[in-house]
Amino acid sequence: MRLSTSWSSHLPVLIKVLQISEGPVLELGAGLYSTPVMHWMCLGSERRLVTYENEAGTFEMIRRLGNDLHEIKFVEDWNKIPIEAEHWGVVFVDHAPAERRKIEIARLSRIADYIVVHDTEAENDTQYEFIKNSFPLFKYKYHYTKYGPHTSVLSNFTDFQL
Repeated sequence: MRLSTSWSSHLPVLIKVLQISEGPVLELGAGLYSTPVMHWMCLGSERRLVTYENEAGTFEMIRRLGNDLHEIKFVEDWNKIPIEAEHWGVVFVDHAPAERRKIEIARLSRIADYIVVHDTEAENDTQYEFIKNSFPLFKYKYHYTKYGPHTSVLSNFTDFQL
């Protein structure tokens, strides 16, 4: 497997949001970088973490991290995951397929303190459609552009600055 540092460009933002927030954490799309970091940060602060993944190979690799505080669930249909059942302190959005991201962001727009979204640079927006479909749903928007792919923090509850 060939790794890329661009897959971890969200970590400075994600770590900061996890440090300043409270409540349960939701991860949409497991990753070699995000999942272990979120796992250990949530375990250390005794926060509930729920990870959803729809790619079988990634799920098999990540599922071993599961424990009493970290639920790792395989997704067959993104429409059927019960993410609206509770208010989330932090949600990290980085799942496939790309066109699903705007749908889950809309589903969570009123029930998550912070939504951290990876891959938000304008040149890729034809694939994700964040500018037209996701960003207008939020009162507060922060765009981290120091490293690419870019990462954004969206909230209707609290402003965020890194």
